[in-house]
Amino acid sequence: MIKENITDKISNKRIIPNKLTTLSFFTGAMGLDIGLEKEGFNVMLGCEYDKASRNTISLNEPSMGLIGDIRNYTTDDILRHANLNDRNEVDVIVGGPPCQAFSTAGKRKGFSDERGNVFLKFLEVIEDIQPNYFVIENVRGLMSSIFQLDVLDEFSSDIPNQSRKKKGSSLFYVVKRLEAAGYSINFDLYNAANFGTPQSRERIVIIGTRAAIPVSRLTPTHSQTGEYGLPKWKTVKSAFKKLSKVETHNHINYTEKRIKYFKLLKAGENWRNLPDELQKEAMGKAYYLGGGKTGFLRRLDWDKPSPTIVTNPAMPATDLCHPNELRPISVEEYKVLQEFPLKWKFGGTISDQYKQIGNAVPVGLGRAIGREIISHFEGKTADTFDDFKYSRYKKTSHLEFVNEFEKEIIKEKKEPVYLDK
Repeated sequence: MIKENITDKISNKRIIPNKLTTLSFFTGAMGLDIGLEKEGFNVMLGCEYDKASRNTISLNEPSMGLIGDIRNYTTDDILRHANLNDRNEVDVIVGGPPCQAFSTAGKRKGFSDERGNVFLKFLEVIEDIQPNYFVIENVRGLMSSIFQLDVLDEFSSDIPNQSRKKKGSSLFYVVKRLEAAGYSINFDLYNAANFGTPQSRERIVIIGTRAAIPVSRLTPTHSQTGEYGLPKWKTVKSAFKKLSKVETHNHINYTEKRIKYFKLLKAGENWRNLPDELQKEAMGKAYYLGGGKTGFLRRLDWDKPSPTIVTNPAMPATDLCHPNELRPISVEEYKVLQEFPLKWKFGGTISDQYKQIGNAVPVGLGRAIGREIISHFEGKTADTFDDFKYSRYKKTSHLEFVNEFEKEIIKEKKEPVYLDK
């Protein structure tokens, strides 16, 4: 375990001609930032509250500026720590605000959650600094989150009362607020496997630009079965090959009770592949829950991308067991499934490391975001992939989502209001 006491620091980095000067918020383990740097971005500042993640940033990028809780800093503070003199020097702001407020697995309090309020502060930073581009990455739950602020502002007041209670009102609010700040916006729900990540991981990516023409949707580099002449999705096997010279795997362990069941399962199998008489015993009360429950007692499949990497590989509903061995996948295996460089160091305990990697943006997705912004910046025309399946879900693009939501608003405004006599 690596321990350090990391305090705020001012960046030693300098603006580099022909590289986009970038500020990173909710930086975490820097998956997004690694991807952007590989595409020619110059990340001057990280902003991170979590102590272990701050250690990770300092261990790997000691020259980068670093601040803590975004709510404690003014714009002048941010610029000073980034070693910048003026707002106009900022080309890009990126960040993945804490997702638990919008996650489908949580209580989903949206903006009324403390973490949701941090999201609102991030919007304020974008509005105040006015970068040429911004990127917001988040969980799919943001697309169905309900707006829940107790005090309305000038943007939410324009959304009729009933529409504010509809699924997706949080995202609609974010879009309309940033459009009002002068940004052309595009977003969609993307599976990272389509961009070379050996992992099926769906995240919404919102990109804004101050130019009149929005940034195009991300250009896929891979497809599930080789459609559009692209290479097929990368697999667990291809990722783990990178670890052939790694001698030690750091991992947590299963209990003997759980190992009993994993011994009966092969690569790619889960609890449903257990003998019938053992299924209820293995699942307990979870056996009677709805849904497919395919994450229970799940072994990874060598020949497919990994399921979404989570913050703990031994959680009952989201097991990530090694395809052959009787253990959860290791920190090192987490790293390659999220495409971190093998030399990347992580601070904190093993639990901290799992959490940091599990919360990170896959490097391949970060690179895809970077390529699309660079292409837009240089005035290039993006490749088009008609009817490409970016994720498992339909009507997730910016145009489809906003049009559907605005139809509901128009419908609500047209409906007569009946007053009780």
